[in-house]
This record gives sequence, structure tokens and C-alpha cells, in this order.
Amino acid sequence: MGGKKRIPTPDQLRDYNYAVAGHAGTLCDADGELFIKPCTQTEIDFYQAVETQGYREFADIMPLFMGELRLSNPEEVPLDDGLMGVIAGNGDLKTTKEQIAATIAEHVAKVAPDATSDQTTWVPTQGKKIKTDKSVVLENASFGYKKANILDVKLGVRLWADDAPAEKKKRFDTISSQTTHGKLGFRISGMRVYQGSEDESTWDDEGYTIYDKDFGQLTVNDDNVVDSFRKFVFNKAAGVDQELGRAVCSAFVRDLQRIEQVLASHETRMYSSSLLFIFEGDGDALASAIEKNNEILERDSAESYTCPPVERTNMRLDNRMDSGIVLEDEDDFEDEDEDEDDLQLPQIYTLKLIDFAHANFTPGHGPDENTLTGVRSLLRIFKELAGEDD
Repeated sequence: MGGKKRIPTPDQLRDYNYAVAGHAGTLCDADGELFIKPCTQTEIDFYQAVETQGYREFADIMPLFMGELRLSNPEEVPLDDGLMGVIAGNGDLKTTKEQIAATIAEHVAKVAPDATSDQTTWVPTQGKKIKTDKSVVLENASFGYKKANILDVKLGVRLWADDAPAEKKKRFDTISSQTTHGKLGFRISGMRVYQGSEDESTWDDEGYTIYDKDFGQLTVNDDNVVDSFRKFVFNKAAGVDQELGRAVCSAFVRDLQRIEQVLASHETRMYSSSLLFIFEGDGDALASAIEKNNEILERDSAESYTCPPVERTNMRLDNRMDSGIVLEDEDDFEDEDEDEDDLQLPQIYTLKLIDFAHANFTPGHGPDENTLTGVRSLLRIFKELAGEDD
């Protein structure tokens, strides 16, 4: 995101107090920069461990963590101008005081007394959101895009944690054996692609083609998996041609290499975590964003000192390409926060490791090879799509 991050204080977080309501399960602040996600205590603990125990490298590959929120009863929520609204079970945004109170009351009634405790009998959620009164407040990774293409890839060959009930282990092992989890260590959980189909009748109201979880579980296999990722990136209808698509894939390669390095150098265990891929899906906006980024950065570089052109968005490539995408060296700009405030650079792409409901740091147990299997498979695929040699 261009410009300096706006991190709210604890008092400001309490002022938000956006009770998360319904199966939609998420909420953004008025500007769309914050993302409030229901979670377990384990996920909160993982984010806090990264913040407080010095795992700086992990913080770089995760969404920016801004704090935690707890679900409030309606009478405890300050229904004033500070509360923008809640998302109801049908996905509608409720904004009046009466609607907010009713929606919060509905969700509170659905929350189990101890939603995160172990269960003797495991019951599949069937895609429903967890029942919890806890949420993490994160930077919204999709903020700032004109038409964000989004891909969620679930990682791992094994998908269950050690304390999972036997029935859950059995079900997840079946999913793994019948999908790309088994050999490649990942599965496409879902994706949305701007104008991602020649049949406009398949587009939603915003012009997106939606590929739900059945796509990754029933359609994608070891033989067609590369073509499935190609559907996500390369899209002539939206103006993402071969050159732009390869540039995006090269950028993802760079970040995948970084994520591999971080995971290989830390001792963790995480099950059913995901990688979230986002890039500007409107080809004209993508090309314009790349051009604008480089114009600003070349100018800034020329004014400060002589160095190769760099970029302060998430694009991380070693050298300038014909696309104009270049590498950011964070150390070169660590003292220039005041300049960044004046630079509102358009988003180009983002790659983040997400979902830590079953994640822990495990000193003495070595790197998480289960998760790394999926990362390395993705790295090979994006290198192929980028036209890079191994």
C-alpha cells in the first residue's frame, strides 16, 4: 500500500468495536483499510508471538496485525458515530442503530459458550464460519486495487493438527488423497478473476468469475493444475496479456522464494494455513500502476542518490523488466517515512501467508516441511508461468 500505514491505537480499536455478525464473518472500517476476522485464541496467540518475540521475518510475510477485538453484547456496544456497521448473515451491511443492535444480538445468541474447546465428536462446518467472540484486526490486503484478482491456496499434505479428533483426521486425509494436497502439498480453495470467463452470464455484479472451493477440490488435479493458475493470471479479456502476466508471475516467484526462506529458517507447525495471492486484475490499471510506481521511484531515486530504480509497493524483482516492475530494498528507505506519506502508489500485487488457527512456533522440532511442500510446488508452477528456468 502506498504511503505510511495507519495503525490504530488500542483506544481506537475499542472505538471500532465492530461486532462481527453472521456467517459473512468479516468487516472493514469505513476506508476499507482494516479487515476484522473472527478467529480462535490460537490464531491471536500466533500473531502476538510474532509481534512480541522478535519474529521480524515472519511479520514481513503475514498481514499487518493491528490488535484484537472481542464480540460485545448489544447493550455494551457504543452505538454512536464511531460504529460504521456490521455485516449480517446474508451479507448485507447494517448501519442503523436498530439494525446493528439486532444483528449483534443474533450473532451473540449463536456463539457457543466455549467455541474453541476440544470436541469429543467432530462435526464438519460445511463451509460455515467458526462460532467465536474473538477477532483479529488486520490490514486489508485487497485495499487499494481497482479490480483485485484474489486466489486462496490452502497449504499442506497433512491438514490436521495433532489434537484433532480421529474423525476429522480421517476426513481430511481423504480430502488430501483425492486432491492436489496429496502430491503437491496445496489445494486451490477459491479464486475470483475479473472478467475471467468469455461467458459474461457467469460474471457476478462486479464483473468477476468466481471459482469456489469445489473448483479446487473436484476440478483441479495434478495434470491440469498449472492451467488452473494460468486462468488466474493471464486474461486477455481484462487486458492482462502475456507480458503483464509473466511480470506478475515473476513477482510472485520472488515473494514465494522469500516465504520459503522464512519457513525453512524457523521452527513452526501450521496446518490448513493458506497463501493469499492478489494482483490488479484490470490490465489497463495494472500497466498504469506499474508505470506510475516507476516514474515516482525513479524521480525520487534521482533526487536522493544514484541507485537502481526501486519500488515501494510489494513488487520485488531483482532487475527492471520491460514491464517496469522493479525491486524494493527496504533498507534504502527506512529513514524516509515523511516522503512515503506523500507517495500514494497504486497497488500492483500482494502475497501473504494467512490463517493461523492451527499454527505454533515449535522450537526444537525443525522447519515445517509439510507446509514447505506446498510452497515449493507453487514456486515451481509460478516459475513455469513466468517463463523462468529452474
